[in-house]
Amino acid sequence: MSATPKMPYRLLGPTGLKVSALSFGAWVTFKSQVDVENAYELMKTAYDSGINFFDNAEVYADGDAERIMGQAIKRGVDEKAWDREDLVVSTKVFFGHDKKSGPNSKGLSRKHVVEGVQAALQRLQLDYVDLVFCHRPDPLTPIAETVKAMHHVIERGWAFYWGTSEWSAQQLTEAMQVADRLGLHRPVMEQPQYNLFIRHRVEVEYAPVYKNFGLGLTTWSPLASGVLTGKYAGGQIPEGSRLSLAEYAWLKESKTSGANAWQIDRAEALRPIAQELGCTMGQLAIAWCAANTNVSTVILGATSIAQLKENLAALDIIPKLTPALMARIDEAVQTKPKFDETTIYVNSIRNLD
Repeated sequence: MSATPKMPYRLLGPTGLKVSALSFGAWVTFKSQVDVENAYELMKTAYDSGINFFDNAEVYADGDAERIMGQAIKRGVDEKAWDREDLVVSTKVFFGHDKKSGPNSKGLSRKHVVEGVQAALQRLQLDYVDLVFCHRPDPLTPIAETVKAMHHVIERGWAFYWGTSEWSAQQLTEAMQVADRLGLHRPVMEQPQYNLFIRHRVEVEYAPVYKNFGLGLTTWSPLASGVLTGKYAGGQIPEGSRLSLAEYAWLKESKTSGANAWQIDRAEALRPIAQELGCTMGQLAIAWCAANTNVSTVILGATSIAQLKENLAALDIIPKLTPALMARIDEAVQTKPKFDETTIYVNSIRNLD
């Protein structure tokens, strides 16, 4: 698997927009581990390998991740590595940026949505982003206000599509019904965490949303913060890994001795299957995410070109994931949601109307 396999493209839910099955994100790495020069080289390698979707957010590195990506995008345009139209760029609003602490510097009010998107465009040095996400649900702002604000963003040409991140099926359904009732732009994509350990929302909770409205997924953390690569086996914390970073001490605690400590041992059950396929555990985990037909794109993170290319080779594994092999994976990790939960949740969603 030395050569990079051909990148497939998938429609983003109920839209005509095509995104690469694997994409590249700035969370954690940009600024903390990757500067502008490294970011450009990584993005160019990703683009040359077929990736067209690049993900970001106002909160990543307090806005510096957007600044770094913006400089890298501009350099690529100047050096004719790509045209702006070749890229699908996203940002997310909710958490705020630049450590601002005013009462309206966060959330999904019309004020923060509009000002947050404008500030993100300035940091990215772009006239528009292709996708803008509501980074989390806002319990203090009526969903109708957020829907209207996002419609305004789309109508002004600051973004082409809007969506959500880590919203419940009930919240998504309400947003879509509000948009339909008022003749506004619906959310068309969601960005949930999805990996072999975190499955319920994507596989069960969103089932009625796929059926009733259509929804594209741009999933994050396919490697469960690196646990599914097997590099933390035995409680080891390799130098330079995500869990070794001081600012992610909370994540280290969660993965090594907290509520998710079981994941390290469970990941080891995948090692024999990966060896049988002739791939790494990480490649198997990424391929497994991308094999879900409801997933439009799986967001990758990388700090080196070698790591990025290794992850991209997961494309070779997707066709090998037969139903029989998928069943073996489920048996190994024991995280598959139960069917009866689906029935209960679908009925609860129907009762919303």
